[in-house]
Amino acid sequence: MRTDDLIHALVADLTVSKTRLWQLFAVALALGAAVSAAAFFSTMGPRADFTQALHTIRFVLKFVLTLSLATTAAGLLMRLARPGAPLGWWRWAWLATPLMLVVAVAVELAVIPPDSWAPRLIGVNARYCLMLIPLLSIAPLAGIVFALRQGAPTRPGLAGAVAGLAAGGIAATLYASHCTDDSPLFVATWYSLAIGIVALFGYVAGARWLRW
Repeated sequence: MRTDDLIHALVADLTVSKTRLWQLFAVALALGAAVSAAAFFSTMGPRADFTQALHTIRFVLKFVLTLSLATTAAGLLMRLARPGAPLGWWRWAWLATPLMLVVAVAVELAVIPPDSWAPRLIGVNARYCLMLIPLLSIAPLAGIVFALRQGAPTRPGLAGAVAGLAAGGIAATLYASHCTDDSPLFVATWYSLAIGIVALFGYVAGARWLRW
């Protein structure tokens, strides 16, 4: 059988099970997020001034960024899980997050004096950010990879990396409620690096366990 014929056959089979794949993916994602949330609330929980912080733009922006990344990455994953499925606008949707972050950083640099740039970028929680976001990503990433194994991604490494972005977005959302560093400079540096680490692990996991 030619490769094109095989792909068309797989697409036909997966069209029937598309709804089931969506359901499985949603359940795996929800369970992974629930495990991470349970670990988060049992060990650290939100910051002491969480309610007051909700009234500040910088704090709320962190959730806009992390949730948009998790949502768009998850949407792209569902297309990557099925051979031949059109990626559509999901191919570019995840770029909304870095674009928003670039704008936020530009505004931050414009409104604060230059001698405050370095302290805000370094913050006080950098090492915790680099450690806790990957740790909180483990359960969501495992759940997503399990769900993807029920599909047939033709680009397993890419699918794994995008799974890492989705899992990292979920973990970063939890951690953001605890982190007292709200500057976009800090988020752009340390959150991005932490999520990038998760995406790298996702790529390795996808290349190993999603290949068919």
